[in-house]
Amino acid sequence: MSDHYQVLGVSRDATGEEIKKAYRKLARKLHPDVNTAPGAADEFKAVTHAYEVLSDPQKRRVYDTTGNENGTDNGFGGGFSGQGFGFQDIFDTFFGGGAGGGGGGRGPASRTRRGQDALINVRIDLKDAVFGSNKKIDVETAVLCPTCEGSCCQPGTSPRTCDICHGSGQVQRSVRSILGQVMTTAPCGSCQGFGTVIPDPCHECAGEGRVRSRRTLTIKVPAGVGTGTRIQLSGQGEAGTAGGPQGDLYVEIRVNADPVFVREGDDLHATLTIPMTAAALGTVITMDTFDGPREISIKSGTQSGEVTTLKGLGVTHLRGYGRGDLLVHVQVETPQKLDAEQEGLLRKLAELRGEEFAEGRVGSGSNAGVFAKLRDRLGNH
Repeated sequence: MSDHYQVLGVSRDATGEEIKKAYRKLARKLHPDVNTAPGAADEFKAVTHAYEVLSDPQKRRVYDTTGNENGTDNGFGGGFSGQGFGFQDIFDTFFGGGAGGGGGGRGPASRTRRGQDALINVRIDLKDAVFGSNKKIDVETAVLCPTCEGSCCQPGTSPRTCDICHGSGQVQRSVRSILGQVMTTAPCGSCQGFGTVIPDPCHECAGEGRVRSRRTLTIKVPAGVGTGTRIQLSGQGEAGTAGGPQGDLYVEIRVNADPVFVREGDDLHATLTIPMTAAALGTVITMDTFDGPREISIKSGTQSGEVTTLKGLGVTHLRGYGRGDLLVHVQVETPQKLDAEQEGLLRKLAELRGEEFAEGRVGSGSNAGVFAKLRDRLGNH
C-alpha cells in the first residue's frame, strides 16, 4: 500500500494548509480534463484519496497510528471497529479514560463547586454619575445554607463511604475486545463519582449546601460612570455547592435621563431661556447646577444659540483627574400676547432702529434649536 504522505509529496509533520496546497497543485496537474497521459487518471485518484485521509484530523490520526485509514493494523487484520471496540477505547483502557469523564487514578470527585457569577442592572441619577455615590441594592441569589453550613447533610449526620466503590469514586468493568478481556474504569453510578453518599440530606437545602435568599449590599458607584459601565464585586455572586466559594457579582450601570442636563462624554449641556429684553440689554442670571447656584453673565446683544462655558462643572473623569465642563446654550424668547402699551413701545423701538419694514437675512445655517437637536441626538448617558 502506498504512503499517503509520499503520494502528496509532503512530510509527515506537514500542516493542514501545506497538505491542501500540495493537493491542489497535483490535482491541477493530473486532472483527467487536462492530462490525458496513460496512468494520469489513476494517479489523480490516488492523490485525491490521500488528501481525503490526511485532510481529516480524525482519519489522519488513525492513519498515523495504525498505518491504515481504516484503523486496522496488519498484525490484527480484522480491525478494531468490527469488534465494537475502537482505537480510542484501547487508550481509555490503558490510560484511565471512561464514560462520564471519571478518569482512572484521579480519585473521587469533589462535591464542592465554585458558585456562578451574577449580573444585575442598577439605575442611578445623572448627579450620582457626576460625583459618585454609595447605593444599596437588593440581590436574590444562592447563599450558604444556614442549617448545614455547606455540609449538605442534616445536622448530626455525615457522609458515608460508598459501599460500591469503597470511596474511590470509580468502578471497573470487564470489556471483551480483540485483546481479550480488558478492564475499563468509569465513575461509580451509586455515588456519582464522589466516593461518598449522603444518607440524610439537609432538609432545608435538599443536600446542595446552599439556598436562595435575598440580601442587601451597599456598592460604591465611582464618579464618572456611564450607562454600560460594569462594576465587579468579587466573591459577592452565587455561593458554590457543598460550601464552595462564591462567584463574582457584576453590577451594570444605567443612568437615568435628567430633566435639565444632557451628557456628552464628560461634558454637560443645558439650555437657558432668557427674555428678549435681557438678551438685548444684558444681565446676570443665577442658574442651578449640580454644584449649586452659579451666575451666568449675559452680555448685551446676546443671540439664540450662543454658548457660555462653565469650566470644571461637568462629569468627573472616570479614569484620571478633573472634570468636564458645563456648556450653557442660550435661547432668546420672543414675547407673545402684547398689550397695547407694550406693542406701542416695540413699534416705537422699531421706528427708532429703522426696522418698521425690516427684512430678514438669509444665510446657510442657523444656531436656533442647537440644544434641542443635541438632546434628540444624544439622549442621556
